Amino acid sequence: MATIKPFQCIRPEKSVAHRVAALPYDVYNRQEAKAEVQREPLSFLKIDRAETGFDDSVDTYAPEVYERAKELLQKDIEDGIYEKDADDAYYIYELIMGGRSQTGLVACAAVDDYVNNVIKKHENTREDKEIDRITHVDTCGAQTGPIFLAYRSQQTINEIVARIQETEPLYDFTAIDGITHKVWKIADKSDVAEIKKSFQGVDSIYIADGHHRAASAVKVGLKRREENPHHNGSEEYNYFLSVLFPHDQLMIMDYNRTVKDLNGLTEEDFLQKVQEHFRLEREDKPVKPESKGTFGMYVGKQWYRLTAAPALYEGKDAVGSLDVSVLQDYLLGPILGIGDPRTDARIDFVGGIRGLSELEKRAQEDMTVSFSMFPTSITELFDVADQNLLMPPKSTWFEPKLRSGLFIHEIG
Repeated sequence: MATIKPFQCIRPEKSVAHRVAALPYDVYNRQEAKAEVQREPLSFLKIDRAETGFDDSVDTYAPEVYERAKELLQKDIEDGIYEKDADDAYYIYELIMGGRSQTGLVACAAVDDYVNNVIKKHENTREDKEIDRITHVDTCGAQTGPIFLAYRSQQTINEIVARIQETEPLYDFTAIDGITHKVWKIADKSDVAEIKKSFQGVDSIYIADGHHRAASAVKVGLKRREENPHHNGSEEYNYFLSVLFPHDQLMIMDYNRTVKDLNGLTEEDFLQKVQEHFRLEREDKPVKPESKGTFGMYVGKQWYRLTAAPALYEGKDAVGSLDVSVLQDYLLGPILGIGDPRTDARIDFVGGIRGLSELEKRAQEDMTVSFSMFPTSITELFDVADQNLLMPPKSTWFEPKLRSGLFIHEIG
């Protein structure tokens, strides 16, 4: 049973929403973040990455950086850039990319559901990355970047969302990257009650993206429980900001691979070894796999289609039967010598959003061989999490990215 609650949202004033909305803090390096804030001074990135307001000599994680984030947030609220809704509500958040729409529900998920594994994970997190967001959330007293959650589609929720979407949205704008963002508010008490009740019948919710943000929000909540002698469970720090998408709304893009060298093999020897487990076919155009078990490979300025032998998938658990695992276990590891793809400097990963031309470019410039993948499915992600397993690195690429700054959850 999941607890997904409405909340009093702090959100941008309508006329500036398009200027405030920012890509997640972790898609930029420091210089890129600084350039973006210079381009758009109202961007929420100035709060998410407050080091952009300091000279480069100031450490990204210095205490004064987090204090500046808090000051900037409070000043923007005081200046009317943000406003706080007086009622507990859910929000609908629709993103449109390339003519394709996906719509989620903005709400607060429960820390206890995360701890008790009602909210399921498929990635490990790194403590150093957690500490940054823990300090940011704790200092600001607010969660500013929503966690991307997924659940198995519920008809009742879908019907309410569809009905509200027929009304005038709070926000409707297209960002400079071409992604359209629309937001509606669900404030009717009967609708709110119906949605809350529907989620109580959902036994599993899944983190699609944002494992570090989720872990950080939870740790702040647990820390505040310990610090509060009057804790009773109703406090806002017991919940974290999320956007929940029904599984049939989501699209996972391919996450491709490129490798530095052929591990000492000649191209001829390499192709011979590949054929021990894969059927190899030359292609006269770039290969974008159309089904599970097929891969594209670009080496020596030539595209090939690889088809894995069915036996490679037999008797495997949810992780072993992923295409990314099959490629790693039967080609990248034994043939190219890629031991741990998390740490091996000879492999790099290219998000599908960059296209197959990027794989060709990398193989001709700084790498040698590239592989295009069939995307991991949302069902496969659910299966891995249900079996309490971890996804291999760089298995999923979600687009479009949720914007920060459109929804803020104050925890006090």
